[in-house]
Amino acid sequence: MASNACRSRPRIGITTYLEPAAWGIWQREAALLPRAYLDGVVAAGGVPLLLPPVGTDPSVLDVLDGLIVSGGCDVDPASYDATPHPETVDTRPGRDEHERVLIQAALDRDLPLLAICRGLQMLNVTLGGTLHQHLPDVVAHEAHRPEAAVFGTTEVKVEPDTLTAGILGEQTEVRCYHHQAIDVLAPSLTPTARAGDGTVEAAEAPDHSFVVGVQSHPEENLDDLRLFAALIAAARSRS
Repeated sequence: MASNACRSRPRIGITTYLEPAAWGIWQREAALLPRAYLDGVVAAGGVPLLLPPVGTDPSVLDVLDGLIVSGGCDVDPASYDATPHPETVDTRPGRDEHERVLIQAALDRDLPLLAICRGLQMLNVTLGGTLHQHLPDVVAHEAHRPEAAVFGTTEVKVEPDTLTAGILGEQTEVRCYHHQAIDVLAPSLTPTARAGDGTVEAAEAPDHSFVVGVQSHPEENLDDLRLFAALIAAARSRS
C-alpha cells in the first residue's frame, strides 16, 4: 500500500510518443517521453504517470490530479481542415486524436492542464483554432527553431492580470523549439504572452480554474520550475 506521504503528492498524467527505439539488444516501437518532463513534475512535488497514445480512455483522468500535454511532432493539418504545407512532416494522426480526447475530457472535468509546445497547438486545435504550419513563412526568421535539435531562447511579454503573469511575471525568457504556432486562436482561449515578432507564446482558458498553454519548453530549464509548480499547486488544491 502506498504511504500517506506518497498519496498526498498530486498524480500528473503526461502524454507520450510512440516511436522506434533501441535498448540493449532490442529495437522496437515504444512509448517514449524525454525524462526532463518527469524530473520537472517530481521536482515540483508531483508523481508523473505516463499516458501512451494507445487504448485511449478518458476515464483514466478520474485517477489524475492534473494533465500535461507534451511537445513533439507536427500536428496533422487535417485536424483543422488545412492542406499540408511542404514543411509539415512526420504527423501522427493517432496521437492527435488521443490528445484531443484527453484535452476535451480534462476541460470537461476542469482538471488542471498544462499544455507544452505541441500541447498548446493541440489545445488550440481541439477548441476550434488553427495553426501556422511553418512559422518562418510568417515571421521571416528561424529563431524559434535555430538548428536541428538545438533549442532557441525567446524573450516574451506577458499580459498583466492573467494567470500566466501570476506565474511568470510580465516578461520572461523561455526555451523554444518549434516551426508551427497558433494562427487563429480558439474562441475560448485568451492569448497571454507573445514574442517580439507577434508569435503567441502562451494562452489560457479563463473559464477554467487552471488551463495554461505555452509554446516554449519549460522542461528544458529545470532551474525554473514555476510552471510545473503552478500546475502541482492547482492539482493539490483540486485533490
